[in-house]
This record gives sequence, structure tokens and C-alpha cells, in this order.
Amino acid sequence: QVQVVESGGGLVQAGGSLGLSCVVSGKFFSLGTMGWYRQAPGIERELVATISREDNTNYGHSAKDRFTISRDNAKNTVYLQMDSLKPDDTAVYYCNAAIRHSSSSPRFVYGWGQGTQVTVSS
Repeated sequence: QVQVVESGGGLVQAGGSLGLSCVVSGKFFSLGTMGWYRQAPGIERELVATISREDNTNYGHSAKDRFTISRDNAKNTVYLQMDSLKPDDTAVYYCNAAIRHSSSSPRFVYGWGQGTQVTVSS
């Protein structure tokens, strides 16, 4: 069974930094694009950032110039470094990964983690 597990959330003061990690474990053939999304109470889940296997990145408008996404393909891990945090960044952050389960099928299936809470105090 493939698992997507985030870590690194917590409480931080405004202006501070926090790093998130997400590991994909279990039996699968390969990973495609990985990314981070977030959801605050009463708000739809929104894109934070994505990164392809070739390190092409895409950022949501709220993350540009403050957050940095990276990945380690050997460790099946994606990271999110968040700097200059604001109270508006408070949300549950979810990891998403495109998972190719078998070499016999080219199809990717998206997996989600359980989420990790990030709270930024003013």
C-alpha cells in the first residue's frame, strides 16, 4: 500500500519560517509531479506549489517569492520551505503526488496525504 505522509507543521510567529516534508512510501513504480496544497476553514483548497520530476516548478500567487518547493527523487520526498510567514498562511497543508503504480501501466494516480496544520500567529 502506498502512503503519502506529511511532517513539519506547527505554530510559528508572523515573519518566521517553517519547513514541510512529504514522503511517499510503499510499492510503486515511479512518481510524477508532486506538490503542496492548503485549505483554511471555509475556503476551498488552493494550490501552493508543484514540482515536476525534472524540477520544473509552479507556484500559487500566495506562495510566490516567499515559499520554495524542492524534491529528492532518490528519497521520494518533496519539501516546502516557507519564509516570511503571515497569519493568512494559516491552513492545513496537504501533499499531493502523482503515482505510477506499475511499469505495465502508464497511468498516474494522484495520492493525498492526511495534511499537516500550519498556524501563524500575529
